[in-house]
Amino acid sequence: MEGEAQGGDVPTPPVTSLLVSLPSSLCPWIEACGCRCRSQRDGEPGTPRRAAGNALQPPGMADKCSEGLLNGAVPGERGKQDKSVKRGNWGNQIEFVLTSVGYAVGLGNVWRFPYLCYRNGGGAFMFPYFIMLVFCGIPLFFMELSFGQFASQGCLGVWRVSPMFKGVGYGMMVVSTYIGIYYNVVICIAFYYFFVSMTRVLPWTYCSNAWNTPDCVGVLDGNLSSHAAVNLTHLLNATQKRTSPSKEYWRRYVLNLSDDIGNLGEVRLPLLGCLGVSWVVVFLCLIKGVKSSGKVVYFTATFPYVVLTILFVRGITLEGALTGIMYYLTPQWDKILDAKVWGDAASQIFYSLGCAWGGLITMASYNKFHNNCYRDSIIISITNCATSVYAGFVIFSILGFMANHLGVDISKVADHGPGLAFVAYPEALTLLPISPLWSILFFFMLILLGLGTQFCLLETLVTAIVDEVGNEWIIRRKTFVTLGVAVAGFLLGIPLTTQAGIYWLLLMDNYAASFSLVVISCIMCVAIMYIYGHRNYFKDIEMMLGFPPPFFFQICWRFISPAIIFFILVFTVIQYRPISYNDYVYPTWAISIGFLMALSSVICIPIYAIYKVCRSEGDTLLERLKNATKASKDWGPALPEHRSGRYAPAFSPSTESHLEVQPLHPEKAQSEAASASPVQGSNGLAHSQDSRL
Repeated sequence: MEGEAQGGDVPTPPVTSLLVSLPSSLCPWIEACGCRCRSQRDGEPGTPRRAAGNALQPPGMADKCSEGLLNGAVPGERGKQDKSVKRGNWGNQIEFVLTSVGYAVGLGNVWRFPYLCYRNGGGAFMFPYFIMLVFCGIPLFFMELSFGQFASQGCLGVWRVSPMFKGVGYGMMVVSTYIGIYYNVVICIAFYYFFVSMTRVLPWTYCSNAWNTPDCVGVLDGNLSSHAAVNLTHLLNATQKRTSPSKEYWRRYVLNLSDDIGNLGEVRLPLLGCLGVSWVVVFLCLIKGVKSSGKVVYFTATFPYVVLTILFVRGITLEGALTGIMYYLTPQWDKILDAKVWGDAASQIFYSLGCAWGGLITMASYNKFHNNCYRDSIIISITNCATSVYAGFVIFSILGFMANHLGVDISKVADHGPGLAFVAYPEALTLLPISPLWSILFFFMLILLGLGTQFCLLETLVTAIVDEVGNEWIIRRKTFVTLGVAVAGFLLGIPLTTQAGIYWLLLMDNYAASFSLVVISCIMCVAIMYIYGHRNYFKDIEMMLGFPPPFFFQICWRFISPAIIFFILVFTVIQYRPISYNDYVYPTWAISIGFLMALSSVICIPIYAIYKVCRSEGDTLLERLKNATKASKDWGPALPEHRSGRYAPAFSPSTESHLEVQPLHPEKAQSEAASASPVQGSNGLAHSQDSRL
């Protein structure tokens, strides 16, 4: 009879009845002993079941067992954790949020947003800014986080969703490479200013230094009378040759600026040394991947807010600070009708959040599968924009004080980019008591803001390389991959520390990471929503989070956000002006190099698409296209316990908790042939033991 041990009527020992609670991963071993795994669906719920050896299983016992079988664990064991042992995960969710905040909140929040705000109508600029945040920023942020978290892969691995578009991932890597090279050069300059601020008198305070020219006029020079502001105003109106000591220190000493982008000159050794320090700091913080960087961000992502608050409190106590803040916030409502204002708002949101860089996908890939990335995307996006607004108060309170001291309009002292960080703001700090202290705090804040972004840029490249190779050898040697990328970044950054380095830095900033990001993001939206299918993606998110994306996000992903991205692209093309730096106009060959850098990331998309179509199976072009865009078999959750529904393997995690063990081929229970013969799985398909192993 079925259920009897071979060669006798004695039932099998009661211990066999415990096998009903074993996970399906043990089925091959059970079947090798002459038993069969059968789903609970084979019997009626609530009725006694016959286990191996005719042992009756009490009603409800299977249900109780299945309750303890969360994620495939046996009774008495702790449930399987929602972690990837192979790739690693964040230590906790705070680490992910802080890292993402540090990634999104960068130098642009301090030196670009305040300038855009006052130039585009002050407080009126806030209206289109937050409109773009709601309809473009947060939806795109949520899409990239959910994309990376669902697949637990970097910017290359996630394109198993539609292999033909893997070129988008390579484009993200190229963009991150460009940004990582020049971004660390900016950090190294901040390091340099941080070190030289450790003195009693800041070196850019007076015009009595060897690098100063006769045109230098300092606000604190001894030759100024008590009516310094009036005299200085007269000088400003009388001649355009007047330069500040901070500007001459920046151009003639720190950079020792050459006259042309092609005239590299010599390497500035102080900057080269600081560049080495920057890369060493970044490497040490990423030496263990997210395990080490996740601990560092507790400081690097939070301390800038402490410094901003200190500078804000000091700034609002200064004379003229209120004037500067009003200049920053006073709305000019007539500018809302200007398309340029809306274009600047959309561009600032898009670039500030770091969309299409690959960093968001990479950081989210280290999340636990069921993490609520919807909540995180809203928190991080709002924090990023609130930081930009807050930084505007810090910047314009000091600039207002400086303009009041000089007796000029704020527009004469306001600037953006390196001009704000290394010329205008440092000069304003010289007017404060204990100016070296405020300078140290300011540049330390810039260093931390830059490092938070640089961590993610480097981790994006390292994760993409390691995930793409994917074998145990490179995973164990991920630290060496990080070291190799850091050394390459240092070597590629050396030309930016020459006398013409600032020209190349601005060229990369304006072209390498401008409209190419817009193109990459637009193609990503189309590939996910229309090639892979919005219904499939919404089901994936529901499987991961437990609820589908809100209807508002569904509409934004399918229609509104791609339309806004296209608007940004058109606006960028219409508003294009050849790059210049102060009075220097870039030559045509340099601008051509800039366009080549921009195209180098976008061109990855069609090149890889053509390659994939040619390598795909099919007799006609249409069949090849269909196979190239179809999701690969290994697309889906990375961990087996999460692969349910249409991602379920031969033995679905959804049925492994309802297993019953019964003898199979009793007459061959002791035979080796039983282990190699086809057996019946719980899904009704025939498999061999070898295929399961």
